[in-house]
Amino acid sequence: MRPFWARPLLTAVLSLAALTVWWPLWFLVSGALMPADELAVTIGPALNDAAAQSARWQLLPSWPTLQPLAELLLDTPQFFAMFWNSCIQVFPQLLGQLCFGTPAAWALSRLRFRGRRALMALYILLMLLPFQVTMVPNYLVLHALGLLDSHWALILPGCFSTFSVFVMARGFDAIPRPMLEAAAIDGAGPVRTFWHIGLPLGVPGILSAMVLAFLEGWNAIEQPITFLKDPARWPLSLYLASAAGMDGRALAAAMAASLVMLTPAALIFRFGQPYLELGIQASGLKE
Repeated sequence: MRPFWARPLLTAVLSLAALTVWWPLWFLVSGALMPADELAVTIGPALNDAAAQSARWQLLPSWPTLQPLAELLLDTPQFFAMFWNSCIQVFPQLLGQLCFGTPAAWALSRLRFRGRRALMALYILLMLLPFQVTMVPNYLVLHALGLLDSHWALILPGCFSTFSVFVMARGFDAIPRPMLEAAAIDGAGPVRTFWHIGLPLGVPGILSAMVLAFLEGWNAIEQPITFLKDPARWPLSLYLASAAGMDGRALAAAMAASLVMLTPAALIFRFGQPYLELGIQASGLKE
């Protein structure tokens, strides 16, 4: 029998951990509602390296205002241009992963052919390699194809992401093999089996891979700053670096832009969380 103080102690520890996780979000929301002059006084000294002042933060703005959000959404066309660039670059990546990654994941999961294990090991190796390792080969290939400084420099590598293939393959592994054998006995070929059995039953793994791929593409920084030289093609993830400045007006714009940029990712994660959990659960199942 557990002591009476175990449950309150566990609740307190978990509450403290939850507050630690939620604090950056609260910091962002309160900063987006804070006037520019108040931002300059609170966190401005931390950016200006002012020796005579110290940066501080308060839980609630003294005078909440929507002016930073209004200026961002109504008077900042550069923000909407970069938002559109992010959509152009991210959603084709998801479509490409559905078209190319899903059949590849099915083949690695359910088809038996010579060299399958070696190919799977190669996928895992490419998935584990950081971008800094593959940056130079990708740059050389994109330069040879004449795709540098274009949206295709981000779309094409994202369409063939090895991570999404790995996640979807683990989801396909959870499909019972007797069901596939029964489909083969009924005369279903590999393509028909994949279309009528693999895709419907592999939806949790596919959607979990799409959620993770969206979050990765939406928040990408290293790839755009390496392959895109023209600021007119920069995605929204690079807007924050260009908008943040030392004065309170620039800080207010950066806070508001951060909140708006977080909203699509938070909504996608919120509505895709059940499928993400099902995909993780399915990846741990064995026949």
